[in-house]
Amino acid sequence: MEPETNTDITFAGQQRRSKPLTRSPKLAVCNFMEDARRLRRFALEYGFDGVDWSFNRDNLPGSRQQVAALVDSVSELSPLEVRYHCFLENTDLGHVEDREADRAAGVFRSVCEVVSAARGEILTVHIGIGRESTADLSWDKTVERLGGLVEFGESLGVRVCLENLAWGWTSRPPLFEKLLRKSGCWGTFDIGHARVSSSVTSRAYLIEDFVAPHPDRVLNAHIYHEETDHGHTPPKEVSDVEERLSLLARLSRCDWWVLELREENALLETLAAVRTFLDARSAPDSRCVALTSE
Repeated sequence: MEPETNTDITFAGQQRRSKPLTRSPKLAVCNFMEDARRLRRFALEYGFDGVDWSFNRDNLPGSRQQVAALVDSVSELSPLEVRYHCFLENTDLGHVEDREADRAAGVFRSVCEVVSAARGEILTVHIGIGRESTADLSWDKTVERLGGLVEFGESLGVRVCLENLAWGWTSRPPLFEKLLRKSGCWGTFDIGHARVSSSVTSRAYLIEDFVAPHPDRVLNAHIYHEETDHGHTPPKEVSDVEERLSLLARLSRCDWWVLELREENALLETLAAVRTFLDARSAPDSRCVALTSE
């Protein structure tokens, strides 16, 4: 059954106004190199502040020895900060079949335990990734089990964040907001997904509608120009992403900007655009107005 889109957008205890980010965000690179020491050298050479470590089916630790090996690899990234991203296709907490939903819950709980073992504090997850339809997903089960995962993560000191995708429930601002609010999840805002979502291309919503109801819930951002059939594309110039970066700068807790490209030249092109934006923002005559949910 399709969820309703009308919502009461107030979080319990949430302030109605989000102050602009008062400091430069931390710029992070994906773990696009297998060798942690090489990745560390690259990140430090280009002035990155951290690494957004993405798990997939190939690199997700499945034994104590593999967890220990991961912890060792992450430790080699010091002094870079590390946050975590879970890219597991067709693994959904809200699958209509209980067996599949239970399997997914076990996987995500294991990921939380791995992140905790590595002394991580932030984990980004998805709903419906790898699927072409939400027909085999239950909205109510998704909300309930996502909330359970949030509580489990909190018990380990891990904040679970939900990312908006280019399609599906999280590509629709009212449903993305409802998922965050009802589950207690934090948010990861992907500006490339938002740009190409049908909600935005149809002009039914603006990109800022993904975050305006809950500006204080967004902790991370994924930055590139847009997602195509060939992957993530870099901005050709700062104007391609300037408006979306200005939106991010108005989110007080969104201090982790992941340049989500895995090809070196595209990554460095995006880095140049982001640095140009940040340099202009730090100029004496620059102004940044708070985003409000009022």
